[in-house]
Amino acid sequence: MYAVVQVRGTVKTRHEIKETLKMLRLHHINHCVFVPETPEYLGMIRKVKDFVAYGEVDAETLETILRTRGRLTGNKPLTDEYLKDASTYGSVGELAEALANGEVKLRDIPELKPVLRMHPPRKGYKTIKRTFNQGGALGYYGKEINSLLYKMR
Repeated sequence: MYAVVQVRGTVKTRHEIKETLKMLRLHHINHCVFVPETPEYLGMIRKVKDFVAYGEVDAETLETILRTRGRLTGNKPLTDEYLKDASTYGSVGELAEALANGEVKLRDIPELKPVLRMHPPRKGYKTIKRTFNQGGALGYYGKEINSLLYKMR
């Protein structure tokens, strides 16, 4: 499963890039979505690689993010009690493990918002004009996306 975080804004951007970000449900800076590793999503991510940071997320980071930033309809936090009542998962940790393995999608949990509004990273981005390999904050992170998400928790 990929975590995709919008890093740059879309002012003076080509229309097709704006539409692709809209299809990924990334409407604002520091919003995060989790998408499965399919060729369709990978093509969309590659199209907007100069505006987002993305990489493979692990279950531990996924659990931390869902506990701190997961929201239900009405801006209520995601809790273990809600998951016990509304799904077959007993805790956020079990849900994060199933999400990381690709067994379930976020839309399968009723009332769970698919977009996570993240805090800007502590200590800030290095630069939003260069790729991760060049020392910036854009593009493919690989497993290092977990450290970025932890700083944005």
